[in-house]
Amino acid sequence: MQSRFRSDRRLTVRMGLTLFLLGLLYVGFIAALITLLRSWVLVVVLVGAMFVAQFWFSDRIAMFAMHGRVVEREEYPELHAVVDRLCAIADMPKPVVAVSDMDMPNAFATGRNPDHAVVCVTTGLLRRLEPAELEGVLAHELSHVAHKDVAVITIASFLGVLAGLIVRFAFYSQVFGGGRRDQNTAAIFAAVLGVSAAVYALSFLLIRALSRYRELAADRAAAHLTGRPSALASALTKVSGDIARIPTKDLRTAQAFNAFYFTPATGKEPGIERYLSTHPTLEQRLEQLGRISAELGEAASPGKAG
Repeated sequence: MQSRFRSDRRLTVRMGLTLFLLGLLYVGFIAALITLLRSWVLVVVLVGAMFVAQFWFSDRIAMFAMHGRVVEREEYPELHAVVDRLCAIADMPKPVVAVSDMDMPNAFATGRNPDHAVVCVTTGLLRRLEPAELEGVLAHELSHVAHKDVAVITIASFLGVLAGLIVRFAFYSQVFGGGRRDQNTAAIFAAVLGVSAAVYALSFLLIRALSRYRELAADRAAAHLTGRPSALASALTKVSGDIARIPTKDLRTAQAFNAFYFTPATGKEPGIERYLSTHPTLEQRLEQLGRISAELGEAASPGKAG
């Protein structure tokens, strides 16, 4: 079913291109592992099992990692009311609604398709935002679900996760068992490690490029759906400022899921790191919302609504 969120052809093209390039990388990676390990059955079974597990259970994995829990209407009636209203406006299925008991103000969406999706907000976000700001954030997350880029990021991130696990396994195997291997085995491990590291680096760059664009696309879609880009800009400003005041040590656990968050858990605006970031800068996002506000003739300026 097509939702009423604005279609974004550029986002669709970028998702297709990213998946195509990652697909080529995936095939090459599997072929290299089969050649090096000399057991196509082992490689295909292990990789296939991991892919199915990540794709089908990505929502549960993310919810578990971020301490999220499904909440019913009786417990959070206002939160459900906002999601209900936005889903009715967007003409899309209502996702499962969840809350994470974290002080860090943030939100994320996950799931393999609009019929099996979860939208989760932290208690820190609920405490800090005004109703119009919360609506903007939830519209942003719902646009990720409607445009199916949540599923694309989940699929795209699989190859990087797999390559990262192989790198880690190979590293610890060399550290703790290097002395017990002959030279041939050591050479195979070194080759697997090199291939995995290269695949991880390439998939990392491809995913970051797509992730930055999809965040701008979600901001655009949310601003047009709600008609209040200034409220979303206000939420962005408030959330980014509050995250910057949270100690870095308290953000480290959350940083592994930055690609899924409304705002990255970095605690500061990136410098040169912006080119490797999962999100565009706050200034880029506010500038875009400012343009949309002007197009819509919105009276309030970005960052002043509430």
